[in-house]
Amino acid sequence: MSQEPVRALVVEDDPSWQQIVSEILADIGLAVDVADSVEAAESALRAAPHRLAVVDLSLSGPDHHNRDGLAVLTAIGRQDPGCTALLLTGFATVELAVTALTEYAAFTCLRKEAFRRAEFRALVQRILAQAPAPPPAGTPAAETVAPAQPAAPSAETGQVLLVEDDAGWRSILAELLADAGYRVRPCLSYGEALGHLRRETFALAVVDLSLASSAAPTANRDGFQVLHEARSARLPAIVVSGLATPDDIERLYAEFEIFACLEKQRFERAGFLTLVAEAIAAGQAGDGELARLTRRERDVLALLITGLTNKGIARELVISENTVKRYLKSIFEKLNVDSRAGAVAVALTKSG
Repeated sequence: MSQEPVRALVVEDDPSWQQIVSEILADIGLAVDVADSVEAAESALRAAPHRLAVVDLSLSGPDHHNRDGLAVLTAIGRQDPGCTALLLTGFATVELAVTALTEYAAFTCLRKEAFRRAEFRALVQRILAQAPAPPPAGTPAAETVAPAQPAAPSAETGQVLLVEDDAGWRSILAELLADAGYRVRPCLSYGEALGHLRRETFALAVVDLSLASSAAPTANRDGFQVLHEARSARLPAIVVSGLATPDDIERLYAEFEIFACLEKQRFERAGFLTLVAEAIAAGQAGDGELARLTRRERDVLALLITGLTNKGIARELVISENTVKRYLKSIFEKLNVDSRAGAVAVALTKSG
């Protein structure tokens, strides 16, 4: 007697997206059912168990306010708890994504404008490799795909500290990093991040600026505190934030020497992963004292060797004298010296 195929449900009212998603799922080996409304989705859920459901948020054409996809997520949780649901939409705000993840138990929320076939295929395969939630007693369960043995991350990939209090973004960033082979330590506050920094070793910190804070729950920049600790630990950092002002960004590079700053409104997955790899490589490059210096610190040190004053260095690099002083303080700490002459001596010795 042949086994029942593993089924997937696509709930989407746009024929083009129905075809795109269905073809990818079929290529993976799933039997695909398609529905274009809440009623059709509920009927499909009653007809057979599904291992995976890909659900559009709006099932009413161009009506951006339609949220029928959330009703489908509710039906999945009620009728087919062994089914993993993905929300795929062009209209979801960050707040709605958080709601889908936390209140409706969606696995993740994907945006159509950032959709990548290879990434979607890899995500589906990762879900299929996991054990599904047990169905209610008496409900026939679908056959599951045999779990694949995940590749163990290499020692070189390192661990990433992810500090983000938005559940939707924390899930998205953690998922991207894990899929790329990095070990991820997610946390949502400065206090939690500080504890991990004191106890564990990291290759990179990915930090949002505004974090959960009992001291300032509505307007805080606790991410700056995390970046201060990361800088003290000589840990490269990437900021991913939706609230950074131009002044914030200038301060992030000058004072905290971050590797990159990305805006959530313009976030692009491939670019993010490229920066992660580059930041970790930069942090691991070299073992000597000079290798610990940032590119800007090397610029300051090079001008220091020529005998320029703080004012002269500031003029050459088009920065303030106070910024020069901050760079020099960091250079002295990293080179384990307490004077300009000492820094010059170390630089000449190491470079010679």
